[in-house]
This record gives sequence, C-alpha cells and structure tokens, in this order.
Amino acid sequence: MITIKSAADIEKMDVAGRIVEETLNLMSTLVRPGVTTEELDREAERFIRSRGAVPSFLNYSGYPKSICTSVNEQVVHGIPGSYKLKDGDIISVDVGAYINGFHGDAARTFLIGNVPDEVKELVKVTKECFFEGIKFAKVGYRIGDIGHAIQSYAESHGYGVVRELIGHGIGREMHEEPDVPNYGRPGRGVRLEKGMCIAVEPMINLGTEKVWQLSDGWTIVTQDDKPSAHYENTLVITDGEPRLLTLHEEG
Repeated sequence: MITIKSAADIEKMDVAGRIVEETLNLMSTLVRPGVTTEELDREAERFIRSRGAVPSFLNYSGYPKSICTSVNEQVVHGIPGSYKLKDGDIISVDVGAYINGFHGDAARTFLIGNVPDEVKELVKVTKECFFEGIKFAKVGYRIGDIGHAIQSYAESHGYGVVRELIGHGIGREMHEEPDVPNYGRPGRGVRLEKGMCIAVEPMINLGTEKVWQLSDGWTIVTQDDKPSAHYENTLVITDGEPRLLTLHEEG
C-alpha cells in the first residue's frame, strides 16, 4: 500500500534527509587515497548518532554495517571493510538515517584522485540521469515516466541501466511501495500524487547492464567488471516541483 505523507510527516522526513545529506557531505571530505571503507563507515555512524538519529542500514535484513561503500565495479551494497581507497577509484556511498519515526536515504559517487575521463563522464551522466528523471516527479505523471527518462538519457550515452535494483517508496519504512525502476515505458505504472515520498536512484554502468551478487550475500557487481555509478535522493511529490529532502544545497 502506498502511504501519503502529511505535512507533519514530511517535516520529520526533512530532518532525516538533512542528516543523510550532512553525512554525505562529511564523506566527501574524507574520501581520499589510503582511507579504508571501514573508516568511512565508522565516521558516518558516529556522525549520524551525534545528530540523534540511527543508521537505517545497520542490521537491516542482517546488513552488518551503517553505510554501503561500493567501489569501482561494485554497483551497490558494498560492505565497508579493510579496502583502502586508491588513486583512480570511484566510490558510491549510500546513507540512510532514521529519526522521529522516519527514514531518509541518498547516495553519491565520489572521485578519488586522478579518475579516467570516461569514468568521470559516467559519474556525471549518472547524476544527470537523476535530474532528467525527476522532471516527471510531479502530480499526474506515472512512475514509468521517471524510469523512461532515466533509461533514455543513460542509453543515449551508451551506458547500461541496471534492472535488478531500483528506487522505492520511503517513509516510516526504508522500503515502501511503490517500486521506482530506472527504466520503463512512459504512461505506465502508478500515478504520482501529492504527498508521495520516493527515493529515485539511478544505477548506471559503463558497460553491460548485467550484474551479479558476490558470495558475501550483499555486494552487487557488474558482470564485465567495468565501473558503475550511483546517485540517489529522497523526494516528496508536491503541487509543483518535487521537494528534495536529501539535497538542500547543490552537491
């Protein structure tokens, strides 16, 4: 069932969203060669808790860490550990925070040092895919309109659009209805209504769209080992333009 959020609900979600945004801003200052993904996780958890929230991902369906850190060919759900970032890497950091009964969820892909131009372009276009998609995150459009816009923009650049992992509704639960795929047909799917809250999150691959899961039971990687980028924000459908709850300052 899709839940329509009240104005009071949305203000609570905005608090959670700001904590997610601030955590990602902190991560942007920490990602550099030699830093381990475990160190990023530790600092993210410390910060989230310092703001009175708890990490949404910690122990979610058994997930063992507070954030997801997905490096290079890892698409999503990379588990923080001993890996040390190195020059030329990219890393997707996915953060969730829970406070006052509501969740916020967002992701950014960061460049580490001297990243190849074709990978920089992938990261840039993935972010652009998000903004192409949310042109249709308005009352009266359908979920398929968002997915179609993302897919069309990514594929026009020759990239693969991951099918197995998608965006989602969000609120009192981290994952709610409706599903929000990064592909689709215009005019299809759930019609958007004021007060719906969704997480839109393009996951775009430099090569094939095909992915698989590693033996850790979480980490998703590209089948051709080419890099993947991820960009996500939580937003609410309004009478006009969508309100971004995890992006109050351009970043």
